[in-house]
Amino acid sequence: MQPKTLTLAPPPGLNLFPSLKPPHKTLIFYQASVLLITFIAYASFHASRKPPSIVKIVLGPEIRFENATSIQSDENPIGTDTGWAPFNGSNGPHRLGELDLAFLSAYSIGMFFAGHIGDRIDLRLFLTIGMLGSGFFTVFFGLGYWLNVHVFGFFVLVQIVCGFFQSIGWPCVVAVVGNWFGKSKRGLIMGVWNSHTSVGNIIGSVVASSALSFGWGWSFVLPGILIMVMAIVVFLFLVVNPEDIGVALPGTEVEMNVEGISLINSVKVESEEVGLQPSENVESSAAIGFFEAWRLPSVAPFAFCLFFSKLVAYTFLYWLPFYIRHTAVAGVHLSHRTAGILSTIFDVGGVIGGILAGYVSDMIEARAVTSLVFLLLSIPVLIFYRIYGSVSMFTNIALMFLSGLLVNGPYSLITTAVAADLGTQSLIKGNSRALATVTAIIDGTGSVGAALGPLLAGYISTRGWNSVFFMLILSISLAGLFLIHVVKTEIKGKQNEGKWLWYGITAH
Repeated sequence: MQPKTLTLAPPPGLNLFPSLKPPHKTLIFYQASVLLITFIAYASFHASRKPPSIVKIVLGPEIRFENATSIQSDENPIGTDTGWAPFNGSNGPHRLGELDLAFLSAYSIGMFFAGHIGDRIDLRLFLTIGMLGSGFFTVFFGLGYWLNVHVFGFFVLVQIVCGFFQSIGWPCVVAVVGNWFGKSKRGLIMGVWNSHTSVGNIIGSVVASSALSFGWGWSFVLPGILIMVMAIVVFLFLVVNPEDIGVALPGTEVEMNVEGISLINSVKVESEEVGLQPSENVESSAAIGFFEAWRLPSVAPFAFCLFFSKLVAYTFLYWLPFYIRHTAVAGVHLSHRTAGILSTIFDVGGVIGGILAGYVSDMIEARAVTSLVFLLLSIPVLIFYRIYGSVSMFTNIALMFLSGLLVNGPYSLITTAVAADLGTQSLIKGNSRALATVTAIIDGTGSVGAALGPLLAGYISTRGWNSVFFMLILSISLAGLFLIHVVKTEIKGKQNEGKWLWYGITAH
């Protein structure tokens, strides 16, 4: 019996440039182009998501520095911020936290629906719609500056709608990448690829921080335009499935639809060429049910682990520039622009952390063990960052870098390689149309934590930053606890295979 495949029309860009069609290009070319296009696409999602954290600095309540020996400021030499109503009152941090909650709640709710829909329609079109909508409402938020809007409900409503559009991105890009790559070296490949989140954060931070001196509205308009431009690239050139252009992955049988001629082409490609596993054939195009996906082995533990991991990561994402601005470094309070740009060090660490976690998990063939080690190491680093981060600029940068590396390492690993592993496991016979659903469940659950983290930080920060860091450390500890059973299973499995000797790794 021939396998069922979902064959869609090639993207229009391939018709504009016939030299990009098979057989003019190799499988490696298409895999590289998919990685590059999805990388750029999701980096633009995160770049458009970053402005609220940067603009908090100028929207929030008045800052009065009392204990600093000097003030570094390039746009506010008197050392005070007047803020922007309705965020400039004593409850300003609460309102800013509620704004984050509005966006991330819509994002997390939308994630579950996006994954379900993504398994049933053309992912290229769905992703394009998500990018265009995200860009439009990011720009619309920035228009509040020129329209002199001071109504809290306006900002909340825009963030809610924007959150729904943003939720489309992640299930789509992970499903597309999962369609093109097998498990061999998946952790390393996706670790490098997943640096798009940190790269997007860095781009968004630099652009938004640099634009602040021209008015905070520009901090939204520029990233919004960027993602809409990238949406055009996705629509023209992203190939969702190898079958869409008649390209065969190792050991698969694909239905080729070239120039309107449909035929079944049984192709066997040696696995050694690209390191893919023949066992990952697409057996069926039938999408898996939502509750059925929840019952897949290890999906729930990793989903709840990501709940707390993402809570921590997104608290840093939305509040780190605000924290740096309010905390003296070597007795100096930094300017808006400097605080925003300095916060990118956390994301630079995140790039290295994602790649390192992916490489290590491939090497020891244990995703849960790798995630747990990173989580445990992040606890003392966060404590040191809170205590010693203000001693000097060097200690601040070094500890911020390590915090980003260890916090984002497991977050990156779980949202990419782990989600792809669980969405293509042998129990569902590698059904690629389960991939977006499983990805949405894992990242959607994590996004609920992401919604709570910034909200709690907004309320708790008024009681002192020590309380915020206590919340972060407690969350990391809980994230680790959810992985204990999976870690034991991994260790036991490796011992039974003879690959591991107790907790040491030996050659097999």
